[in-house]
Amino acid sequence: MPYQYRGDIAHADVAFDAWAKTLEELFRDAARATVQVMAENLEGIRRSQTVEVKLTQENEEMLLFDFLNELIFYKDARRLLLLPAELTIMRGESGVELRGTLQGEEIDPARHEMNTDVKAVTMLRYAVEKTDEGWRATVVLDV
Repeated sequence: MPYQYRGDIAHADVAFDAWAKTLEELFRDAARATVQVMAENLEGIRRSQTVEVKLTQENEEMLLFDFLNELIFYKDARRLLLLPAELTIMRGESGVELRGTLQGEEIDPARHEMNTDVKAVTMLRYAVEKTDEGWRATVVLDV
């Protein structure tokens, strides 16, 4: 598991660390950690709907912040549980750009055991950093 939940950062919220060799892997793992807080069985999410995603931010840290909040937005606005299918992250002249697809399905209370409702990603102790091994993020979710 390339992410680990932390109880020492926020007591009323949910915190986790994620780490990976590449930025794309970090975003996938952080997405899985975020959706796992909302839904019990990630393998039970059928990939019947596809959503294109394109985000641009000034740096990798704010790009992950927007990306995770995008997953929460789709859960709230369209009742979709989505996981990354394909992600490409590139640095350009205007910042860092993410392009990709998310796949999943509409929440089905008969099949999806829902956990905690995540409201947003917070800036509390939020961090994304490049390390000697790759990338690492600390994320606190407002629940």
